Amino acid sequence: MKTRKEALNYGLKHKDTYVEAPFHDDNWQLVRVKGSKKAFLWTYERNGYINLNVKADPEWIRFWRDTYESVIPAYHQNKEHWNTIILDGTIPESDIKRMIDESYDLVTDSPTKRIYEAVKKIKKGKVATYGQVAEMAGNKRMSRAVGNALHKNPDPLNIPCYRVVNSRGELSGEFAFGGKNVQAELLRKDGIEVIDGKVDLDKYGMK
Repeated sequence: MKTRKEALNYGLKHKDTYVEAPFHDDNWQLVRVKGSKKAFLWTYERNGYINLNVKADPEWIRFWRDTYESVIPAYHQNKEHWNTIILDGTIPESDIKRMIDESYDLVTDSPTKRIYEAVKKIKKGKVATYGQVAEMAGNKRMSRAVGNALHKNPDPLNIPCYRVVNSRGELSGEFAFGGKNVQAELLRKDGIEVIDGKVDLDKYGMK
């Protein structure tokens, strides 16, 4: 990968993305994520080469700089979180794509998204508490955020929020899932026993 077109085309392969030149200067062309409008790939020409600015995980940012001379602290951006990739032909295309992919993942990450991914890990026949889901999502203190996210569940068929109960094994309010006893009915279909609006966490709780 050596050209701006190649870099932009690869960036646009990621879900819900678009190109913008926000500074009224065609030398700076960014690939943003729709909705949040966050940029994960910055492209510009400098010193005769196309440069890419990408966000990097703190655990990897130094690795990339140490591995390739053409990966340097980001030009015109926060150097603790962003790298510049100089497209001078010395970096394998697979690693350039990997760095772009990582930047996209970091920019699109959100607590709500992590909560939904955590809920997907609750297997049939098991339940998890709000606290457990929060911990799986990366922050054990955001139990309330778990409740808010689950009440706005955009995909109930694939995000089984009915498998989440409180720390005492109690189910949510009567109409949280569209009607009285709906959560209990869904849990029973999973093979989970519900008695007086409560699940035995010792027996059915996710470990």
